[in-house]
Amino acid sequence: AREGRGAAAPVTPAVPAAPGGTRNGMDAPSAAGLGGADPQLQRFIEVETQKQRFQQLVHQMTELCWEKCMDKPGPKLDSRAETCFVNCVERFIDTSQFILNRLEQTQKSKSAFSESLSD
Repeated sequence: AREGRGAAAPVTPAVPAAPGGTRNGMDAPSAAGLGGADPQLQRFIEVETQKQRFQQLVHQMTELCWEKCMDKPGPKLDSRAETCFVNCVERFIDTSQFILNRLEQTQKSKSAFSESLSD
């Protein structure tokens, strides 16, 4: 059996960077300087960028939870592995949400601080 299997250790996903390496929540067109481009094209790029980020998170979560929970693949998933997968996915989602909320709070506090300096 894999060591630490089913343990309650936190799962810490990396926050994927947007194209161009930005992690500040700017959409791809703004980050790439496409502000004057066709709005329909901008929207398409935003949607595709979001799809890419989502696919990266799903891939990362799948890889992490597979390594953590799967000892030996078989024709059927045993209850222990199933429970491990459920817990792993839930912790991954909770951790991702926590990180995003924390980054958002940090951005807001930086913005408020910058505004108070300019007054």
